[in-house]
Amino acid sequence: MERALAEAERAALAGDVPVGAVVLGPDGALLATGHNEREATGDPTAHAEVLALRRAAERLGAWRLAGCTLVVTLEPCVMCAGALVQSRVDRLVFGALDEKAGAVGSLWDLVRDRRLNHRPEVVHGVLVEECAELLTRFFRDR
Repeated sequence: MERALAEAERAALAGDVPVGAVVLGPDGALLATGHNEREATGDPTAHAEVLALRRAAERLGAWRLAGCTLVVTLEPCVMCAGALVQSRVDRLVFGALDEKAGAVGSLWDLVRDRRLNHRPEVVHGVLVEECAELLTRFFRDR
């Protein structure tokens, strides 16, 4: 999570919402990183999770990320939750809840919907205070 927090700081420095993500391989090794780049790229899909998943798939040469873990500072939105289900990530670890747009328990619970063919393990609340403080500080300063 500390590496994801460092990515979130990079997003904040670039003027974007400070969300950072990392993908770990089955052996726990770092495969890819990402941070929000919507402002920098003008791409509405340039969320930290999507970028990290794309980079991990590119590095592995396959879209299926079975055995991998996605670690992100903020609860994924519907788009990102869908992307991690589609990529077959085995585990999602996140810090702060997103009560306005969260799709892993706050507003929706997409990743644990029994109608889907893949449901990753979910671990939440990791370094929650640090993750939430970064977001609070960013929005307070704006």
